[in-house]
Amino acid sequence: MKNFKGAIGKIAAASALGFAALLSGQAPAHAQGYNFESAFDNALGTETRAPRDYSARYDTPLERQIAMLANGENGRIGVAAVDLATGREIAILGDQRFPMASTSKIAIAATFLEGVDKGRWSLNDRYPLLHPIRSAKYSSRAAPVKRGQYYTARELIESMITRSSNSATDAMLAAVGGTAKVNDWLRRSGIKEVRIDRDIATLVRDDGEFDPATFIDERDSATPRAMVQLLSGLYQGRWLTPSSRNVVIGAMERCRTGKRRIPKLLPANALVAHKTGSLNNTSSDIGVITAPDGRSIAVAIYVTGQGTRANREAKIASLASAIYEGYTNPRQRGWSRSAN
Repeated sequence: MKNFKGAIGKIAAASALGFAALLSGQAPAHAQGYNFESAFDNALGTETRAPRDYSARYDTPLERQIAMLANGENGRIGVAAVDLATGREIAILGDQRFPMASTSKIAIAATFLEGVDKGRWSLNDRYPLLHPIRSAKYSSRAAPVKRGQYYTARELIESMITRSSNSATDAMLAAVGGTAKVNDWLRRSGIKEVRIDRDIATLVRDDGEFDPATFIDERDSATPRAMVQLLSGLYQGRWLTPSSRNVVIGAMERCRTGKRRIPKLLPANALVAHKTGSLNNTSSDIGVITAPDGRSIAVAIYVTGQGTRANREAKIASLASAIYEGYTNPRQRGWSRSAN
């Protein structure tokens, strides 16, 4: 008990130092995060990120396998998955925030499509691409952009999801009224742990400010569990009309990026609707995998560190494969627990 109290004291002291640094100007004033994880690691060890005894910490063989694959010694890895028919779920660092990068584009598309459903605008409305103008990092609150060629909203959504076009995404973000409108849609949909703070031009320009493998920046972040909640609701048609739901899910099924991520090791007859994300030292992929028997699994995988982008993508592929195998062959993996 004495050692535990001492550890808690170290955490409190480290936290206080972090807040003091922010207030004194020793840390960037705009940084909405602090490396609390280091404080916990220094006091209690790194088991939260890299469990040493998987059999003691996780209940089923599948959970232990995913935890081993998501070992965080070379960078934080967050995973969440849920069977959309049974509600059976799995999560490793599922409630910890990770950079969304381009996985945020799903929420932006959904916000616009809600407006279509309510008659505010049409998929045939035309908007200009918003191309970034070269500017120095952190030189302005928002990166400057210039208008480009006009396209229909349907074409822009297709491009922002299938090809991850940043210029098309910022066109749609401007069309809905900015990040506050997307966050409002997320909250009204009951999704609390996803937030969008910057347009893509600014996000890309200012990329590299922090290392996501060791620092949690809450701006433009999501927890894996919250992203799975978003995917599940969109796929099951909770918030959009069937036609609008099909626009976003159909585009995810036609996604051209991330072939070395979720789809890489899955059977050829598994249907994948997904969206990738990539920024400094982080790679991600989120989506819904549908097996030949119709079973659908919502998956969110966020990987930081690991040395190279190729290593991060390989980690995503191996995690997606293990999740798919565990859900489609539950007896083989000993998977039996349902979501609470």
